[in-house]
Amino acid sequence: MKTVTSLLLSLLFLSTCIAKPAQKPNVLFIAIDDLRTDLNCYGNSQIHSPNIDQLAQVGTLFERAYCQQAVCNPSRSSMLTGLRLDTLNIWDLPTHFRQRIPDVVTLPQLFKQSGYHTQCVGKIFHNWRQDDFRGDAVSWSAPQEMHYNSHGNDKAMVQGEVPPNLSDVPKCVIRDVPDEAYFDGRVAERAVEVLKELQDQSFFLAVGFWKPHSHFNAPKKYWDLYNPAEIKLPENRLPPKNVPEIALHNGQEILRSYKNLPNQYPTDHQAREMRRGYYANISYMDAQVGKVLDELDRLQLRDNTIIVLWSDHGFHLGENSLWAKTSNFELDARVPMIISTPQFNRKQSTESLVELLDIYPTLTDLCRLPSPDNLEGKSLVPILKHPQAKVKPVALTQHCRPAYPPHGQNPEAMGYSIRTSRYRYTEWRDFRTLDVVAMELYDHHSDPRESNNVINDAKAGLRRQLARQLNSVISRQALPEQN
Repeated sequence: MKTVTSLLLSLLFLSTCIAKPAQKPNVLFIAIDDLRTDLNCYGNSQIHSPNIDQLAQVGTLFERAYCQQAVCNPSRSSMLTGLRLDTLNIWDLPTHFRQRIPDVVTLPQLFKQSGYHTQCVGKIFHNWRQDDFRGDAVSWSAPQEMHYNSHGNDKAMVQGEVPPNLSDVPKCVIRDVPDEAYFDGRVAERAVEVLKELQDQSFFLAVGFWKPHSHFNAPKKYWDLYNPAEIKLPENRLPPKNVPEIALHNGQEILRSYKNLPNQYPTDHQAREMRRGYYANISYMDAQVGKVLDELDRLQLRDNTIIVLWSDHGFHLGENSLWAKTSNFELDARVPMIISTPQFNRKQSTESLVELLDIYPTLTDLCRLPSPDNLEGKSLVPILKHPQAKVKPVALTQHCRPAYPPHGQNPEAMGYSIRTSRYRYTEWRDFRTLDVVAMELYDHHSDPRESNNVINDAKAGLRRQLARQLNSVISRQALPEQN
């Protein structure tokens, strides 16, 4: 009997010593729309963003993260496929990436193929003008939800009468309504439910928030966080000195709402109100992020979940005479990006240059999944390990002219812009011939607001060096001559 007991105890001991297969880490993938680095954790102390700030306390904050193009569809298509825009041949809003590369494997699709449950709640792929696709169903294990709509349809939905709008400024709506009256409140509510449903399986949950994209219509309590008297106008309200006209744009997303007003441009009061509304939208979005993160913690999933928070591009609020996006300037190109993982969960920040298309190989690296051979980004795991590490010398952002080319037509010109640790260097090229038609150079050591184009004063050696660096990340060839 003693022998049998000893044998059983030995087998029990051995069974506890055999390592269980490591559980695959979950991914909580949080996408934000039109958010520039206006967050408290990025240095703007006026912004109320406690939930994203708290995430930055347990993760890596990337100070120099850049999008591939400052408009939704190209930026998201590039990031979610891991491919540069010249590879995808996408620069407009209507073109779906599968019209260009039908069998491309997206980031969530790869996770789905690797045994994860992948699910989309909110805006992840482009949200409009792609009715034949409506997102990308093949990327997900379950039907997409609240992902395809127009921002113009994000109007207050409440039981009973809708409270009055307390603002008379175009693009601004102040109504005393609950969070769930608008898209993002309902996205957060559904994301919390999905977390409960998925808590016992390995998941890739993409939660896409629609704000702070205009309209500026957050519930009133978020407007109340900002005293109108404390909203300042930007110091650099004029176009940069010596800027080529092609670098600017008409700001149609915002300014078309002012075309029938006497001056066809926001007054100082209207500009302040829209800036206040943008801040209110940020705080509203931040509160929804907090609801999702709180549920992740309540379910005790944080210790096995990788969290990535990113914005598709930045935004202008009157700086450099510009409104909205579609430029290559820093305010449009630079984006917030925070990565928190069970392994890298300490507060740290990095000045290393990174791009949104680096997220794809970073997540496959962290989750030990095989990456497609065609990815054009770099894993950021070396930076998570050592914030001083560098994975690339420049970050590339590009934008076409016209800013919104007619569907099915090539642009007239393409602006290619690289960010180095010190400079922003831009070449505007004829789209067909690739001939350079205009150039820009901004020295961020002396001119962080990009208010003076110093290309004509730059030494020849610096110009040659920056031109070589730019050419090293451009793959598109000149189009053949047309007969």
